[in-house]
Amino acid sequence: MENKIEIFKSKDGLIQVEVNFEKDTVWLSQNQMAELFAKGRTTITEHINNIFKEKELYEEVACRKFRHTTQHGAIKGKTQTKDIQYYNLDVIISVGYRVNSKQGTQFRQWATKRLNDYLIKGYAINKKRLEQTQQEVQYLKTGIRILGRSIKAELNGEDINFDFLKYFSKGLELLDDYDHETLDNTGLTKQEAVYPEFNDYMKVINDMYSDFDSQVFAKPKDESFLSSINQIRQSFGGVELYPTIEEKAANLLYFIVKNHSFVDGNKRIGAACFLYFLKVNNMLFVNDMSNKSVVPIVSNETLASLTLFIATSKTEEIKMVKQLVISLLK
Repeated sequence: MENKIEIFKSKDGLIQVEVNFEKDTVWLSQNQMAELFAKGRTTITEHINNIFKEKELYEEVACRKFRHTTQHGAIKGKTQTKDIQYYNLDVIISVGYRVNSKQGTQFRQWATKRLNDYLIKGYAINKKRLEQTQQEVQYLKTGIRILGRSIKAELNGEDINFDFLKYFSKGLELLDDYDHETLDNTGLTKQEAVYPEFNDYMKVINDMYSDFDSQVFAKPKDESFLSSINQIRQSFGGVELYPTIEEKAANLLYFIVKNHSFVDGNKRIGAACFLYFLKVNNMLFVNDMSNKSVVPIVSNETLASLTLFIATSKTEEIKMVKQLVISLLK
């Protein structure tokens, strides 16, 4: 089978990726992916094995064997046939987000831009439908606020305190936003971002060593961590790809967790770097007006849940995952 993906730069200097689909997907062998991303076949094999080991994708769905007939190497005029393992577009994208090479970086730049375009266009397409359902959404949110009174009436006026529903009203509204596809695409905080350097993040990671009994904690597998922390700086035509602090933080957490740059501790490292980025941008702590105190923008439990949510998510769920993080930060 021919290599059906090509990464190149157009005349205007923008990264382009040309994809030829066959039956709604693309199939490449390990050798073809090695050629596409300019890495050794063993590196590609390692990434693919990790993808299946971590259950990011399932081998029985993402793989397929194709029979190839080639000229026999030793006997003239004779052919030989063998089965070669091929991998679909989901695997190719996952490898592209893990591999550390110039072509890998270019692929990620292109994919991230396409995803951003999709979010913007998808919002425009759905805007009319969302406007039509806005009244229904408001009814549901109002229903959440009066739920306590309704239950109390059903219990014949029994004196039970349902104020706990008010405490969790934001969480219930967030679930409502998810059901109606109204999670936030963009954040609120548009300010000049402070970008920690590679060594700054490494100091944070080094401070964590004593907390975890692991000989391979934070041991680099490749140089993709540098790519993860730099991707949130991207801009196209002078316009930032992630214009708000919330969007930058959400994508930083996603990239570090999903790129699997370290042998062990990727989730913990991603969460710590996420918190550090918010801290240096004065976003980690917020004022709680109810009791006039300063509280973290996310709780320990929320941080752990978000990170695990990202780690177990599938490639096609990237939009919803990042939207959830942005919505929580807002």
